[in-house]
Amino acid sequence: MGSSSMSEEKTSGEEKEQFQVRETSKPSRPPRASLQEILDSLKLAQANIGQISELKSEEETIVAEFLGSLSRLMEPVARNVSISREVFSGGAREVTQAVVDRSGQLVIQYSDGTVELKNLGDEGNRDLLVAVLEDLMPRFEQLFSASRQKIEERMKFLSSVAKETQKMSKGFSKATD
Repeated sequence: MGSSSMSEEKTSGEEKEQFQVRETSKPSRPPRASLQEILDSLKLAQANIGQISELKSEEETIVAEFLGSLSRLMEPVARNVSISREVFSGGAREVTQAVVDRSGQLVIQYSDGTVELKNLGDEGNRDLLVAVLEDLMPRFEQLFSASRQKIEERMKFLSSVAKETQKMSKGFSKATD
C-alpha cells in the first residue's frame, strides 16, 4: 500500500506541474488599443482609400491609352494574335484556344466547345490583361519581323514585274509609233 500511495502522490505532482505549465503558456491578451491608436489607424486607412481611388483612375487611363496603342501596332501586322494556353492553366475549364484582337477583346475557346469573350479593358479583367500581355509582348518583335519580310518579298516581286512591264510598254510604244 505504501508504494501505491507514493505513485498517487507522484502522479498528482506531475499533474500539478503540467497544469502550471499550461497556465503559464497561455497567450496573454493583447492590450486594448487606445482611442488615439484607433483614430490613427482609421486616418491611415482613409489615406490608403484615397490613394487606391487615385491609382484606379490612373490605371484606367493607362489601360485605355495602351489598348489604343495596341490597336495601332497590330493593325499593319495582324488582326488577332494567339495567346498561349499556359496563360490559362489552373483554371476551372481547359482552354483549347485563345486570341486577342486589336480592340483588346480576348476570345477564349474551351474544350467543351463554349466560347467566352472578355474585354481586357474592363477593371475586373486587369490581372488577366497583365497575364495576356506577358505572353503577347515578347512576340511583337517576331510579328514585325515577319511583316517586314513579307513586304520585302512583295516589293521584290512587284519591282521585277514592274521593270519587265515597263520594258514591254516601251517596246510597244516604239512599235506603234
